[in-house]
Amino acid sequence: MILFKIQTNRIYFILITLFLSIFSLNAQKTKPDSFSLTVTIPSKAMKIEHKAMVFLPENYYVGNDSFSVVYLLHGYTGYYNNWFVREPELPDYCTRYNIIIVTPEGTSNSWYINSPVDTASKYETYIAEEVPDWVDNHFRTIRKKENRAICGLSMGGHGALTIAADYQNKFGAAGSMSGVLDFRPFHEKWNLTQKLGDYNIFPDNWYKYSFVGKISKLKNSGLSLLIDCGMDDPFFEVNKEIHNDLVNQKIPHDFFIRPGGHSWDYWKNALPYHLLFFQKYFEKGENIIK
Repeated sequence: MILFKIQTNRIYFILITLFLSIFSLNAQKTKPDSFSLTVTIPSKAMKIEHKAMVFLPENYYVGNDSFSVVYLLHGYTGYYNNWFVREPELPDYCTRYNIIIVTPEGTSNSWYINSPVDTASKYETYIAEEVPDWVDNHFRTIRKKENRAICGLSMGGHGALTIAADYQNKFGAAGSMSGVLDFRPFHEKWNLTQKLGDYNIFPDNWYKYSFVGKISKLKNSGLSLLIDCGMDDPFFEVNKEIHNDLVNQKIPHDFFIRPGGHSWDYWKNALPYHLLFFQKYFEKGENIIK
C-alpha cells in the first residue's frame, strides 16, 4: 500500500508538472500573439490587399491611451514580416519606446513609388495614405504628423525619405538605413527599369523619383531626418553625397556613420538608434503642445 501511494503521488506529480508545462507554453504563445498582430490592409488605388504586421506596447491593453506610430519598411526582395523574422524583439522595442510599429508590404521591388512606367504600381500612395489611414481607424493612434514617423532599410530607406518628403503633412520624422537615395548610379541593377523606364530614354524619371530629386522640397520643412549608413556599405558614397547636399542647402538632419556593411547585423544594430531618435521627436512635440 505504501508503494502504491508513492506511485500514485508520483503520477499526480507528473500530471501536474505536465499540466503546468502546457499552461506555461500556451501563456508564452499567447503573449506575443496579443502584441504582434498580422492584419490585411486593402489598397483602393491598386485594387489589391496586402498583409502587414502591427506591434503594440505592453500597456496598449491597459487604459485608453493613444500612441505614436513608426512605419518600418523592408528592403529589396523583402516582405511585410521580414523585419520581425530578422528582429523578433520588435514588440519589446514598442514597450521600451512606448510606440506602435507597423511593417507594411512593399513587395519585392516596388521601390515605394508610384511608378511612371508600371501605372498599376502605386506603392507611395499605399504606404503614405492608405496604410496609415487604415491603422488610425483600427488602433488607438495619435493622428498627427508630429506622432508619425517612417523608416526603412535599403529600398525601404529610400521609400521612407521620399515618402516623408512628398507627404510632409503626414509624417514628421523619417529615417534611412543604408538607403538607395540616388537611383542614377545604379541604372543597370535591381530591375529598376521596370519601375522607371530605360535610363537612356527617361533620365528625368531616375532623378525625379530618387530622394536626391526631393531635397529641394525640404527647405524650411521642419521634417526631422536621420540618415544612417555603414562605412563598408556599397551605398556609402551616395549617402555621404546626400549628406553634403543637405548641409550645403542648410537642411537640418542627423547623419550617422558606423563600421559595417549592407547587412542585417548592421540594420538590427541601427534600429534602436532610429527608434530612440523618433521617441525624442515625439516627446518634443508633446512638450510643445503642453
